Amino acid sequence: MASSNSSYHSRPRVQGHTAPSFIEKRSRFMRWLLKLFKGTDGGVSNGDHSSVTGGENSLHKLGENSLHKPVKPVNDQSKGENEDLDHAIALSLAEDAKKPNGYKGQGNDDDELAKAIQESLSMPSSQPYQPVQSLPRGYRICGVCHNEIGCGHYISCMGTFWHPQCFRCYACGQLIREAEFSLSGSDPYHKLCYKELHHPKCDVCHEFIPTNRTGLIEYRAHPFWGQKYCPSHEHDHTPRCCSCERMESRSTRYISLGEGRSLCLECLDSAIMDTGDCQALYHSIRDYYEGLYMRIDQQIPMLLVERQALNEAMEGEKDGHHHQPEIRGLCLTEERTVSSIHKRPRIWGNRILDMRTCAQKLTRKCEVTAILVLYGLPRLLTGSILAHELMHGWLRLKGYRNLSAEVEEGICQALSHMWLESEVMPGSTRMPSSSSYASSSSSSSSSSWMPLSKKAGKSDIEKKLGQFFMYQIAHDTSTAYGEGFRAANAAVNKYGLPRTLDHIRLTRSFPI
Repeated sequence: MASSNSSYHSRPRVQGHTAPSFIEKRSRFMRWLLKLFKGTDGGVSNGDHSSVTGGENSLHKLGENSLHKPVKPVNDQSKGENEDLDHAIALSLAEDAKKPNGYKGQGNDDDELAKAIQESLSMPSSQPYQPVQSLPRGYRICGVCHNEIGCGHYISCMGTFWHPQCFRCYACGQLIREAEFSLSGSDPYHKLCYKELHHPKCDVCHEFIPTNRTGLIEYRAHPFWGQKYCPSHEHDHTPRCCSCERMESRSTRYISLGEGRSLCLECLDSAIMDTGDCQALYHSIRDYYEGLYMRIDQQIPMLLVERQALNEAMEGEKDGHHHQPEIRGLCLTEERTVSSIHKRPRIWGNRILDMRTCAQKLTRKCEVTAILVLYGLPRLLTGSILAHELMHGWLRLKGYRNLSAEVEEGICQALSHMWLESEVMPGSTRMPSSSSYASSSSSSSSSSWMPLSKKAGKSDIEKKLGQFFMYQIAHDTSTAYGEGFRAANAAVNKYGLPRTLDHIRLTRSFPI
């Protein structure tokens, strides 16, 4: 095969006259050389290695550039040319052997031959010769069986190669015969299989979340639970649990408590439904306060009520603060007649039946008339509301007056958060020792903390609910409850609860 540094055979110079047959044969040889150095019209195909481009997890189309045919060996293409070259050289040598000694050819024969070869090398070719690039062994390795593909048919995409029989869906294992397919990393998928695995589904209607006008998948997600749902469910009256805030799934049914409230089955499992059920919890929280050396001597009545009774009682209060935006508890300071839940209702299907209420007249015997809590909430949420409202009562009984909403609601939220922490994470619960705080009027320079005994009998879901209620308090965005809690919590963590309360008494603000 000719190379870029071409060489030619110089003819021997002999004396004598040139025979016509030699000239004719030399002319044929020269024409053959011209044809050889100009190159042949047939190009050498080395296969097409183009791949479909696209990002990861994108949709690809299987076209002509992806399915490759076997490569024809180079030796078969150049075999004919090599035979012609050998034959021409043999004829030339045979003619030279027949020449008599002393034969003298024309003096410029060699010069003409050299000139002809030089011109043939400098002539442009319509299809320049492309050298064959031999691929190293193992260059194309199947991405599934990891065997060499060789010269057979193969499929390529994004730098990965497959035997046609190995090009199977990573999910279902069936051959991919469609023109379009999806690719995740180097794993191919049927289009529908990939959508089933990776396209997000709504946790409410269990359908694929639709794309918006720009073609992007848009959904809502709860910041704590991670529940994903279509944006349309925020406006189609899908029930939402009044306790944990999760939306009702189409595969389950929430319990309707009336008054526009619904309760999921997990929250219902520990829900407190009447005043009698709540008494044990109420007294345990009073004991918790006593453990903090914040004993409440007065017997403050506690009632579980419906939302309407709570709203009516709140409207009758001249001052005081309450939960926002939905009222769940109230520390009552005025004398009123309140309708409380007297008997636990029955649950039939997804509704409650036989709700029995009892009107109770509340008389004022001290600064606090009663504590009202919304019925039908889980135990931990009910307890956190009781801890909050008891702190309101403690502040009023101990003479804390004219506090701003941020300070009063903030310290009440801090006590509520502390109680939840003692229930959910007892190993890290903070509780002051007797040496740090003896009474509400004494001052202390430091506080020491010791863990409470671990609470038993809580399920994993109840602990998760407690963590969510703590999350709600910590991430509240309102000024009084949110900013107030974060300021109170920072002060308690830095100075301890006794010094923080003393500072509030003196300055009506949190220590910095």
